Amino acid sequence: MKKSVLTRYRIMAYVTGVLLVALTFGMIGKYALDMGGAADFTQVVSIAHGWLYVVYLIFAFDLGSKAKWPVKKQLWVLLAGTVPTAAFFVERKVSRELEVKVADEAPAVA
Repeated sequence: MKKSVLTRYRIMAYVTGVLLVALTFGMIGKYALDMGGAADFTQVVSIAHGWLYVVYLIFAFDLGSKAKWPVKKQLWVLLAGTVPTAAFFVERKVSRELEVKVADEAPAVA
């Protein structure tokens, strides 16, 4: 497996996680604090998160298929983008696990 597969998954995990946390704060501002501009903010962030979550799903599925994960683990990683802050923890765990695999498959440079 190439390092680029892991790198693009990591980038999208962070982007998805940040947008989901921002969306959570926006929803709190909109409904709990009744802030005026929160409605527009949540609309923009929710649309961005929705589209980028699809990209995250594609990259996570690609990573899981190349890493030959079982279905349960694949679903766990795919759903991490729907729980605020979960994407950060799952990304870290997956990266630690797969960095060893990527390093083992890298060709030796003479």
